[in-house]
Amino acid sequence: MLHAVLSAATEAEGNTSPVIPEWYDIIGSAICFVIILAFFWKYVLPRVQKLLDERAEAIEGNIAKADEAQRKAEAALEEYTAQLADARAEAGRIREVAREDGKKIVTEAKDQAVIEAARVTSSAQAQIEAERQQALVSLRTEVGTIAIDLASGVVGETLSDDAKAKAVVDRFLADLEAEQASAGGKK
Repeated sequence: MLHAVLSAATEAEGNTSPVIPEWYDIIGSAICFVIILAFFWKYVLPRVQKLLDERAEAIEGNIAKADEAQRKAEAALEEYTAQLADARAEAGRIREVAREDGKKIVTEAKDQAVIEAARVTSSAQAQIEAERQQALVSLRTEVGTIAIDLASGVVGETLSDDAKAKAVVDRFLADLEAEQASAGGKK
């Protein structure tokens, strides 16, 4: 049925092919096409081209800015790395100085402790010697008094003469020390 309609339409118009338009339609279409093409060529295409050029310039500018930012970031990274290396080196130097100072402080403290120990030992020895001397003096006095009392009891008379008593006590103590010295030499 569709075929019948198409064949009837072509016979009525006198055109043998329904696909090929008439010559006046082709010329009219061509004139419209040329007018539209000229309009696009004259007005639309330059604007589109300008817009594309602006877009390309913006992209190139952004790329240039990105490259510049990349260079700055790399420079900042290099500077940061250099500063970090310097900081690490400085920290190492500070640690080394602190170790040396610590060793010096420990050595000084040891020296000070040795000096203080020597001083305390010397002071203690001096105090011991003073107490020994005091004990000796006290012991001589007491031994002398006891010896005089014993001698008085043995002799039966009072030995109240201090010079005689002192001479007797000194002789007695000298004899005692001589016995201890001779006994100590034999050991």
